[in-house]
Amino acid sequence: MTRSHLLTSLRKSARAFSTTSAIRSGGSSATTPALGFQLSEDQLSVQGAARQFVRDVIIPAAPHHDKTGEYPVDIIKQAWELGLVNCHIPTEYGGLGFGVFDSALVSEQLAYGCTGIQTAIEANTLAEAPVILAANDAQKKKYLGRMSEEPLMAAYCVTEPGAGSDVAGAKTTAVKKGDKWVVNGQKMWITNGGKANWYFLLAKTDPAANAGKAFTGFIVDGNSPGITVGRKEWNMGQRASDTRGITFEDVEVPDENRLGEVGQGFKIAMGAFDITRPLVASAAVGLAQRAMDEASAYALQRKTMGKQIIEHQAVAFMLADMAINIEASRMMVWRAAWLRDQNQRNTYYASIAKALASETANKCASDAVQIFGGNGFNCDYPVEKLMRDAKIFTIYEGTSQIQRLIISRAVADTAKQSL
Repeated sequence: MTRSHLLTSLRKSARAFSTTSAIRSGGSSATTPALGFQLSEDQLSVQGAARQFVRDVIIPAAPHHDKTGEYPVDIIKQAWELGLVNCHIPTEYGGLGFGVFDSALVSEQLAYGCTGIQTAIEANTLAEAPVILAANDAQKKKYLGRMSEEPLMAAYCVTEPGAGSDVAGAKTTAVKKGDKWVVNGQKMWITNGGKANWYFLLAKTDPAANAGKAFTGFIVDGNSPGITVGRKEWNMGQRASDTRGITFEDVEVPDENRLGEVGQGFKIAMGAFDITRPLVASAAVGLAQRAMDEASAYALQRKTMGKQIIEHQAVAFMLADMAINIEASRMMVWRAAWLRDQNQRNTYYASIAKALASETANKCASDAVQIFGGNGFNCDYPVEKLMRDAKIFTIYEGTSQIQRLIISRAVADTAKQSL
């Protein structure tokens, strides 16, 4: 099947799902809506296509990319050909027009195979989300359109060496000079940093203003003079992902690449997380599911004291706890994603999904290593990689502590309203 035929098929699936989803999950309908959790046949087909790609392509290649840190160019190209990259881009700009819910199903499957490869793919979503939210039509045609025309990568360029969770403390500046902005500063831990065709950049344009009005968002072409790409960082896990520091020295950005109004950058950058946090959480669910599958299969093979270790209650209960937390995390992902697709604010639920799923991934991976015993500590078995890959989920796109801050503030606001 050609790419154009495949994309047409997936777009039909997306449209069919978005209609039935609203009816199933409480959206507007001529009849009384019923709550349900059964995916449509179209959605199962999309999910199945992603699952098959993972089993055929990603899982066999994942150990190589983990050991070498080689960026998975060929795998990403194949995924792009199947419509598994940038599937959330609106149809008028060449994408599939998937909502967050259906994108989350794809994300979970990709992460099941390798979260390093999935993160490389998903970083596009994070970079593109501010463009989808705030760009004008010309900007969308230029930068989203090119992502649909060929397998390009993009990067979300916000974090700085001294401003991780404290985004408001970012020091990169953009100064207006005529019809251009001159950018100076340094960003760090930028996923796809060395592969990006363009960056979403957050820069301070009014040092005297508070955080809500001090920053402006820009689209910066990756080949702009003055950009220096740092070395690839060798991380604990997710080594297939390309993570680098990016330095901007007198980089000129035309005003036509300004995203939204001056001073609205912080709001735009944070608004992107309502889209992407459910997707990061879905990836954590994918890793957790892989950990449970590997551990349960091993527990059926390994015998101690005359019986399979899955028959020992200590092991069986660890697997049961994995299942409990995976199912709960997946449901939170679905709720957060569905709310966003219904244009309802999902910040509270997105943070719950992110915190719960990321910590579930870490617990499941750690327990899988425990069930494997000595073999689990060995690099020849898959679970040690899962344990290394899992850790970053509690850090990137908002640490677990940041998620708890968001959640606790929402709880406090609700309590105050009830007094």
